[in-house]
Amino acid sequence: MTTGPVIGTKTMVVSPHYLASSAGARILQKGGNAFDAAVAVSAALAVVYPHMTGLGGDAFWLTYSAGEGRVRAYNGSGRSGYGVRRDCYAGEEAIPRRGVRSAITVPGMADSWSAVQREYGRLTLGEVLEPAIGYAAGGFPLSPDQYGNSVLAGAALSPEAAAIYLPGGAVPAAGGRFVQQQLAASLRLLAEGGRDAFYKGKIAEEISHYMRASGGYLTREDFAGHQGNWDEPVSTDYHGYAVYQVPPNSQGFTALMVLNILEHFNFGEIAHGSYEYYHLLVEALKLSFRDRDRVLTDPAFSRIPLEQLLDKQYASVLAASVSLVKAAALGSEPVGRDTAYAAVVDDEGNAVSFIQSLYFEFGSGVVAGNTGILLQNRGSFFSLEPGHINGLEPHKRTFHTLMPAMACLDGKPVYLYGTQGGEGQPQTQSLLLTRMLHYGMDPQAAVNAPRLVWGRTWGEPTQELKVERRVAPEVLNKLSEAGHLVRSVGEYDGIVGHAHAISIDANGYRSGGTDPRCDGAAIGW
Repeated sequence: MTTGPVIGTKTMVVSPHYLASSAGARILQKGGNAFDAAVAVSAALAVVYPHMTGLGGDAFWLTYSAGEGRVRAYNGSGRSGYGVRRDCYAGEEAIPRRGVRSAITVPGMADSWSAVQREYGRLTLGEVLEPAIGYAAGGFPLSPDQYGNSVLAGAALSPEAAAIYLPGGAVPAAGGRFVQQQLAASLRLLAEGGRDAFYKGKIAEEISHYMRASGGYLTREDFAGHQGNWDEPVSTDYHGYAVYQVPPNSQGFTALMVLNILEHFNFGEIAHGSYEYYHLLVEALKLSFRDRDRVLTDPAFSRIPLEQLLDKQYASVLAASVSLVKAAALGSEPVGRDTAYAAVVDDEGNAVSFIQSLYFEFGSGVVAGNTGILLQNRGSFFSLEPGHINGLEPHKRTFHTLMPAMACLDGKPVYLYGTQGGEGQPQTQSLLLTRMLHYGMDPQAAVNAPRLVWGRTWGEPTQELKVERRVAPEVLNKLSEAGHLVRSVGEYDGIVGHAHAISIDANGYRSGGTDPRCDGAAIGW
């Protein structure tokens, strides 16, 4: 894969679907700013990438306002219903991963659109939702990625969902026109009535009525009680760059822990793509996951000691424990996979790095009534084990994998980056940033280069290190000799995620890179 980055002198949009990127570019050309364009991209992804994200899911945002000169975080994740308790699943080992009883957290995405738009947008919500409404009502070419995921997960869809995503009982052909009239109607209600149309109006009424009739737990009170929140991001200094993440319940701090560990190693003496490069990143990641799994939950329910976890002295202790010749015998639980990351930079210097998800492909597999809205199954990651840090309780946010990233130099954004893939997000982010910062790669080269992902996939008993087979055989052999359970995967394999990045150079040029493993596009102006 030899393509170079797309370069814009004024603006840049990157996303995992070319139509979503186009939606953002259209809004920028219409006079909108980065915040308007980001909401337009997010909404378009909710239409054209329905297997990865949707109006029934969550979103996390990092925003940089050039006028304010600061980075802020918005937590657009939903909480469990007020009446959702462990005894709802008495006699069961875990919350079901599919079906109406897996849809137990309120969707936070629509609220996040409203919050970002109201705080910083220049256009109306109706204007920025216009491209998404057009794609839903008029149809769009069904992507190869949606086709593949429909084949994979079609059996998990409810009758209402199957009627939309498997019309006539069959997986629609890639490239055919795919229309979602019910979703278009819901988006129009949102465009006309704002967030209240979703959380207090007809949409909430229809979803809660469906849930009640189908044995689900979410109620109108749960929707009416939802509110996302602006937060101070968590950050660390890495070689002079201020690197930002969304705070818990996001796992973003794990990527900062990785960077604090890596800071103790000299990348000037480590060749890119070498055994040492990959081994070091994986070992640093394992240590951060060990702490993440111990503490990550809704901070309203349990204190998370971020000051200790992000302490530089603590990082030096962790770094000293890393062996350069032997893989640590550490494990982690599988945490889901399907997500959509995107980023926007405008000509004023505003920047938005954001990510959204339904958790599994097609989420719970349930479309609520006639809304056309797929409900997420993010709440299925709650534990039913008494005393578990991430245990299910009413009105609680779960451990969340979503984590957009932004790195600033001298107070201004330089890198915006992120990826799809639960466990893979802090891993791929670390690869992207080290490639751009230490090895001078442009965003497209950083995204294209071979990747790996460590961890246990659902239903698999082992902690594999999945590595794209473009990595040199001698590197794979040395990783195996060190104790990594190496499995070679495709040359550009979707299992390592769909990553995208933007860099801004000293001239103000915006370079964008999108993943060849998906259907994305970078559009500069």
